[in-house]
Amino acid sequence: MHKEKYKFNPDSLSFVKKRTSRSKRVWRFVTYLLFSIVISVIYYIIFSSFFDTPSERGLRRENQKLAEKFEQFSSKFDHITLVLQDIQQRDINIYRTIFEAEPMPASIRQAGAGGVDRYTYLEDLSNSEIVMETAKRIDNLSRQVYIQSKSFDEILELAKKKDEMAEKVPSIQPIANKELHRIASPFGVRMHPFYKVLKMHTGVDFVAPSGTAVFATGAGVVSDVIHSSRGYGNTIILDHGNGYQTLYAHLSNTMVRRGQKVKRGEVIGLVGNTGMSVAPHLHYEVRKDYEPINPINFFFNELTPLEYERIIELAAQSGQSLD
Repeated sequence: MHKEKYKFNPDSLSFVKKRTSRSKRVWRFVTYLLFSIVISVIYYIIFSSFFDTPSERGLRRENQKLAEKFEQFSSKFDHITLVLQDIQQRDINIYRTIFEAEPMPASIRQAGAGGVDRYTYLEDLSNSEIVMETAKRIDNLSRQVYIQSKSFDEILELAKKKDEMAEKVPSIQPIANKELHRIASPFGVRMHPFYKVLKMHTGVDFVAPSGTAVFATGAGVVSDVIHSSRGYGNTIILDHGNGYQTLYAHLSNTMVRRGQKVKRGEVIGLVGNTGMSVAPHLHYEVRKDYEPINPINFFFNELTPLEYERIIELAAQSGQSLD
């Protein structure tokens, strides 16, 4: 109940009821209302600072779950990246080596895409840093997988040609040598028979009677046929592709012509004693990118491991070449 207020009137020596003007009543109401609003706002700020609303608690839980999921995805990305790196290393160090293909440059494998503004549309999202980092990793992984798939397409094409490539690689002995006793001088530094000084012997000498058949050790094309009374004497050079060449020297007879295609095991000439030679024999060389390499490493189609070990022992017993 509203209390009425009185004031003392000295003139009448009595108490009279105090009357409040309308404007004061309005002002008092407005002041009360504003004060209530201010107090309410203060209470709301304090409450919201220390206590979450149900919706905020729900959003906070949802964000926490999303962050945990992103962490799980990040761990999976790390694992997938390691697997992809292992595949890339196999591609470079095994698959391409087998087919003698040039490795794909790292600059292509790690090629980027897009500019600095590519992910700016994600900046307004909550947890934008995590989202942007994940988007970048997905894009990078996708590019590397795509590039690796293209690399495997190339390797697949090389694999389809493997039979043809294998047929061309020199892989048998150039003369019949089942008893493994015909090697007189192996690859390496040997005493020269004419100059009597140590000299690099760039091939393998096979001792055999003149007229013994000489075989092409791999499929290829005759790149040169030389008839001479000096140096290597009558010589045949075969080009097998992929940087491989074989040379057959000191022949008594050549049975192929330049540009002719030959198959592995095909007779191309006969053992002789032409050129700078001290006895009938075949000087045989294998060259890779025009550099002589040890031919014994290319007899794998005919020799068992024990036979290979035996032929190395026999070759090591010789101290002088025959040419």
